[in-house]
Amino acid sequence: MRTIPSGGLPGRPIAAVVALVGIASGVLVGQGGLDTVVGCGSPADDYPSRTARDWVTNADHVVVATTTAERDADKREIDSGPVQFVVSRTVTFRADAVLWSAQRPRHTLDKDFDMEAAGWSVYRNSGTRIKRTTAAAPRLEPGHTYVLALRWESDRWVVLGEGAAVPFDDRTAGRGEWCGRVLSEDDVALGERFSRLDDDSLEEDVKGQDERAVVRELEQARKPTPGS
Repeated sequence: MRTIPSGGLPGRPIAAVVALVGIASGVLVGQGGLDTVVGCGSPADDYPSRTARDWVTNADHVVVATTTAERDADKREIDSGPVQFVVSRTVTFRADAVLWSAQRPRHTLDKDFDMEAAGWSVYRNSGTRIKRTTAAAPRLEPGHTYVLALRWESDRWVVLGEGAAVPFDDRTAGRGEWCGRVLSEDDVALGERFSRLDDDSLEEDVKGQDERAVVRELEQARKPTPGS
């Protein structure tokens, strides 16, 4: 797998697949849900994930990856109520480029990796499957591309938190699938926490730009701060 320190993605995508687990609890998105962008739940990050400094402090690799497949994974039965059981998904990615890696990563990033993501709620009476989403973050759906800040933990890849999965369709930060809907970068910003004018998140800093902007922000974050 090649690494891109700067510049564009390689002409031919690298065959790769990523595995992520440890996503925040899911939120139901029914038919017609998120007709207006109001977010999809309250995020709960395992690690700080909003800023470029958060990424270079806590992640092992930052990768551009495209979701190529999904399959049902663990099923949890619900004893009562309209929902009979909840199903998680195993999502398969192709890694298009590694934008950054820690000096001593906890694990090398293989060409193929899977990741557990929010899946489905299945209703008891009808058997209807309704999407579950990751709070204030992409659901990670096939055919879409993302920038992911990955950390190796408990023998698996996880994202740091809601700020560590950025929609990246058309090589444009903030454009693509978010909360189970396909949105423009401006619409994603309306629903994200970084829509506030005083926000200093990485997503805000690179919104509407390509992978070179992500690399630039990560390199800047690695520089010592004054007085350190």
